[in-house]
Amino acid sequence: MSMFPVFDEVHVISDIHMGGSKPDFQILRETARLAGYIGWVSGQCPDGQVALVLNGDVFDTLAEDIPGYVAVDQAVETVERIMSDHSFSGIWDALAEFVKLDRRTLVFVIGNHDIEISFPTVQRWIITKLAGDDLAKRARIEFSTTGAGYACMVGNARVYCTHGNEVDAWNYNRYEDLAKVGRRLNAGKTLDPSEWFPNAGTRMVKEVMNEVKKTYKWIDLLKPETTGAVGTLVVLDPSQATKITNLLSIVGEKVKGGKEVDQRLSADGFQVQERTGANPATIDQLLGPNIRDSLVVGSPESSLSVDDMLLAAELNLGQPGVKLARSTGTLGTPQLIWDRFTGWITGVGKDEALRRALKDWLKDDQTFVVDNQDDTYKQVTAAIGPSIDFIVTGHTHLERAIDMGGNRYYFNCGTWIRLLRFTDGMLKDTATFKPVYDLLVNNQGRMELIDQAKFPDESGKKMPFVLNQTSAVSIKQENFKVVGRLTHIQGDGTGAPIIIKEFVRS
Repeated sequence: MSMFPVFDEVHVISDIHMGGSKPDFQILRETARLAGYIGWVSGQCPDGQVALVLNGDVFDTLAEDIPGYVAVDQAVETVERIMSDHSFSGIWDALAEFVKLDRRTLVFVIGNHDIEISFPTVQRWIITKLAGDDLAKRARIEFSTTGAGYACMVGNARVYCTHGNEVDAWNYNRYEDLAKVGRRLNAGKTLDPSEWFPNAGTRMVKEVMNEVKKTYKWIDLLKPETTGAVGTLVVLDPSQATKITNLLSIVGEKVKGGKEVDQRLSADGFQVQERTGANPATIDQLLGPNIRDSLVVGSPESSLSVDDMLLAAELNLGQPGVKLARSTGTLGTPQLIWDRFTGWITGVGKDEALRRALKDWLKDDQTFVVDNQDDTYKQVTAAIGPSIDFIVTGHTHLERAIDMGGNRYYFNCGTWIRLLRFTDGMLKDTATFKPVYDLLVNNQGRMELIDQAKFPDESGKKMPFVLNQTSAVSIKQENFKVVGRLTHIQGDGTGAPIIIKEFVRS
C-alpha cells in the first residue's frame, strides 16, 4: 500500500491570482478559458483517479482592499468576495462541477499571495462553497498549507508539487505564525497587526506596488525581482522613493528557517523574523547597470550607495543651491525627487530612463526558455530528495521543463495571468520605445489598451504585447510508462492542450 495517494493522472496549474476588489487590480484575463480547462480535466480518464492541483497563488489577497498585510478577521469575507466576483465565479462553478465526480481530487497548495487559505475558517468556507454538505464531495477537496507541498504517486513515479516561494528570500511563508493565527481564529481571538511581520515581497506589493498600480496598471505584470526594480519604480513614481529606501535594507535578508522557535503548543506571541546578516543589495542589483552607467562620472553622488542616493534626494528637496536636471518652475515633491534623481544622469529624459530601467529588469531575460535552470530550479531541486521523480513548482510565472537526469524531471507550470513580452526591438532605442512609453505612461497603462496593443518584434513583425500563454503540467500513466508534459491551454480551454515539452519516464 502506498504512503501517498495514487492517481492515473495529475494536472497542475499555478499562479492564477484571482483577486482585486477593483477591476483595474485584476490581472487574470482568461477566466472563461480556465473554467473550460477545468471542465476538460474533469472528463479525462473517466474510469481512473484524476487530481487537479492548484499549486499556489490561487487567490491574490494582496490585491484586495484589506487593512494590514494579512486578512485575519476579514479572511473569510475576503475569500467569499473573490469567489463571488463575476470575473471569477465561473471558475468556481467549474471547480464545484469537478468535485461532483467520482474519482476526482482537488488540491489547494498554499502560495505567498494567498496565505489566508491556511486558516481553518477559510478552508471550511471553500469546502462548503464547492461541496455543500455532501460528505463525498467534501472528501474530494484537500489542502496543503503547512509548507510540506503535495506528494502523490502516478503509476510507479513519485510526484511532488510545491509553490516555490519556500526558496525565495523575499516571499518566504512563516508557517508556524500562520498556524497560530488559525488557532486564534478557532479560539475566538484575533491578531494585533503589530504582531505580524510581513516578508519583503509582501511589503513591496502592499507598500509600493499597489500604490504605483493605481496609475500604472501593468506594473505587477513584471515580476518584482531585484535587478532594475528600484530604478523602474523610481522612474515611474518618484514619490515612492521614501518607501523604497525603507525596503532596501531587507532586500538581502533571508529567513533562517532552521532556527525558528518551535512553539506548536502555544498560540501566544509571534517571533520576529530572524535576519541572516546578508549584505544589502548592490547598486547594480537595485538600479540596474544601464541606470548606474548613466550616472554623472565624477559627481559626488556617483560613489554613494543606492540608499544614500535616494536619501540624499529626500534630504535635499527644496534646499538652496540644489542643482536640478530640468527647470523646476513650480514642482511638487514627486517631481523634485525625480529631478534630483535624474540630476545624476547625463541628458536622460524620463522616457529614456524608463527604457534603460526596463532593459535592466529584463537583461538576459530567460522568460521563454523552458529549459533554463533558474534559481528556483537550482534551490528547489537541491532541497528535494532523490526519491522524487517529478517536481512541479510555480511562483516565478516562468514555465520550465527540465530533464534532471537519472529518470527525474522538473516542471514549472508558469501562470495564468497576463504576460507582457518586451522584445529587443521595442527596447532598442528611444525612438522604438516611444509608442511603448506612450501606452504605458502617457495613457497610464490602461489594461484594455494593453490587451489590444501590438508592437514590432526584432524582425519587424507586429506581435501582441500580451502573450497568449496559459500553462499547465500533466503527469499521466500511459502504456505502462509515466509521461510528464508542459502544455499550453488555448481557445475556450475545452480542447486538448498543446504539448510544449514531453518527458517519458521508463
